[in-house]
Amino acid sequence: MNSYSYLAIDKSGKEIKGFMEAESEEKLKISLKSMELIPLEVGKQSLMTKDINISFGTPVKARDLSVFCRQFVSMIQAGVTIIDTLNMLAEQTENKFLKKAIKEVQIGIEKGETLADSMAVQEKVFPSILINMVAAGEASGSLDVSFNRMAEHFEKDARLKSMIKKAMVYPIVVGLVAIVVVIVMLTVVVPNFAVMFEDLDTEMPAITVAVMNASDFIRHFWWLLLGIMVAALIALRYFNKTNTGKYFFGKLALRIPLFGKLITKSSSSRLARTLSTLLAAGVSLNDAVDITSKTMDNIYFRDALLSSKEAIIRGVPLSVPLQESKLFPPMVYHMIKIGEETGNIEDMLHKLADYYDEEVEIATQALMAALEPLIIIVLAVVVGGLIMAVMAPMLSMYQGLDNI
Repeated sequence: MNSYSYLAIDKSGKEIKGFMEAESEEKLKISLKSMELIPLEVGKQSLMTKDINISFGTPVKARDLSVFCRQFVSMIQAGVTIIDTLNMLAEQTENKFLKKAIKEVQIGIEKGETLADSMAVQEKVFPSILINMVAAGEASGSLDVSFNRMAEHFEKDARLKSMIKKAMVYPIVVGLVAIVVVIVMLTVVVPNFAVMFEDLDTEMPAITVAVMNASDFIRHFWWLLLGIMVAALIALRYFNKTNTGKYFFGKLALRIPLFGKLITKSSSSRLARTLSTLLAAGVSLNDAVDITSKTMDNIYFRDALLSSKEAIIRGVPLSVPLQESKLFPPMVYHMIKIGEETGNIEDMLHKLADYYDEEVEIATQALMAALEPLIIIVLAVVVGGLIMAVMAPMLSMYQGLDNI
């Protein structure tokens, strides 16, 4: 499949620009005509016209989707038509990926598609949970209720992700500052002392020799180190996209003290929140579990839910495969089991989600509290080691003078 840009006009003569994937230009023109658009210009996307996304995550965040859903509800409840609502939202949305997707959805509705079907075409922007909730809302005539539930869902999901990012950003920022300090000392401070040490004509300690050699290497081969770092980052990124990489980093993340617990609790919260939202909208348990599996960041939790889906098809209660996975805390499958026995699983999942939202916040605070002293110790060892390497020859010189 190739990516093409196109310029076309609709029935009213309005010009429409967009991008679409197709096997050939002829197939693209056929697709445009089926959308009741008359193609004027068609061409392959070049590097200059293609949207370049170097982000490591999705281009549309949960916060963007929560705002979209909240504004959609407000306009629909005010009596604005869906087409006019989408038109206004496309104009005021700042995220270019979401803006483009909303415009494509509007085009789909104008040619007679349902809102859910039009959004499903833009699956890279709109998650499956939103598409299924919209479909359920259209079927029941309660589209505003579905969007309102999704607004709350994305708001809580954004808050959850924000807490986890906060725990991760702090050590990364401090680590980068430490790297900058070390580089400055090795490239600016150490060379100045190196000249003085050479004039002393005395035998230097091993730590000083090692630091001076490191300083020379960085100053003369910084480009090599930079290239290795960039290559390593690119390699890690692509390795993480492979199944082997996903399982490797997934297991590694779960084994890191405190951080592993944070991932488990956040995954439990997302499981409960997503299932509760979908089941409340009338989505079947089997489909709800399948959709929820796609929201899991860690592949082990994703696999556990896919296995649970297969078990549900065989008639096994959800609580059983969740317990057998040995990934989720006991409270998760015990609460779900109670919900299954009482026929009140939606309410149990909602309470479970609220509980683990609080647990994630507590786990985040515990992780940051544990990282602060650890980072300080690491910084003290690194910077202290560099200072000792510089001071050791001077102390030896002063001791020599005292002995004279």
